[in-house]
Amino acid sequence: MHDFCFTIPYGLLLLSGGLVGYFRRGSTASLAGGGGAGILLLLAGFFSLKAFEKRRNSYVAMILETVCALILTYAMGQRYVQTSKIMPAGLVAALSALMSVFYIYKISTGGNHIPTKTE
Repeated sequence: MHDFCFTIPYGLLLLSGGLVGYFRRGSTASLAGGGGAGILLLLAGFFSLKAFEKRRNSYVAMILETVCALILTYAMGQRYVQTSKIMPAGLVAALSALMSVFYIYKISTGGNHIPTKTE
């Protein structure tokens, strides 16, 4: 599985969560955190997809995805420990931890495996 296959839905989920938090509760922290992380992940996923279409790996995009996921894991994990609220802190922390493991695995195995061109 390629990193952008999971990064784009992950980014959309974070972006929509940030927007929902802002519109339902007026939380600018949700908008900045979820929206900002979601947009960064969407951009990284898009750059990774475009690099894959050119038959290249985008290690910069994978590192950005990994850093975002690790920061979200730490920040939302701390928030979950303090508040014990599953939504959104526990859910985002767990999802980000899974994505961090996936990204670290992708980096350690050499990135997206580009299929050989057969003619």
